Amino acid sequence: GREAVLSCPYVFKVSLLMVTWKKKCSSCCVLAYRGDHNETGKINCSERIMWKYSPDSDPALRIYPVNLGDEGNYSCEIINSEGNFCFSSSLTVIVPPRATLTSDGSRGAVCQASAGKPAADISWIPASNPSTEEEIHHPNGTVTRVSYAGWANSTLPTATCLVTHPATNQTLSI
Repeated sequence: GREAVLSCPYVFKVSLLMVTWKKKCSSCCVLAYRGDHNETGKINCSERIMWKYSPDSDPALRIYPVNLGDEGNYSCEIINSEGNFCFSSSLTVIVPPRATLTSDGSRGAVCQASAGKPAADISWIPASNPSTEEEIHHPNGTVTRVSYAGWANSTLPTATCLVTHPATNQTLSI
């Protein structure tokens, strides 16, 4: 849902003749600029994929908003009077999970980190003994992790679940 900008460094003193961005897959987006005609073109690109700036001064690629399908390897090719120059970028998309903490009479506290990429880590305060975890892998590459704390017959006043993820860390108490 955020913006991704992939740079294509242009440090030459001569003007560029052409710059092309491609995602490495069949029938993927191609974004091109031809300097001598000041023309831009797109093939198989959504409206979310565009030039960040003017391609003749900074040929960076902008993807906004990013989604899971944008993940992959991209290449930028610059052509000028000095030759052809290729640069590669790899885009990894991370998705913060949706965290919930509930109470289940038979299994105790239930902490769930839904649809994260990569999977979130779940821990308990105080440490649960025993705790069990389940993982559900979704077709879009996200993962739901569920942790059950074994406090069904406990007199603990609160249970705290820590959800740790590269995109966000959350603390939930019940």
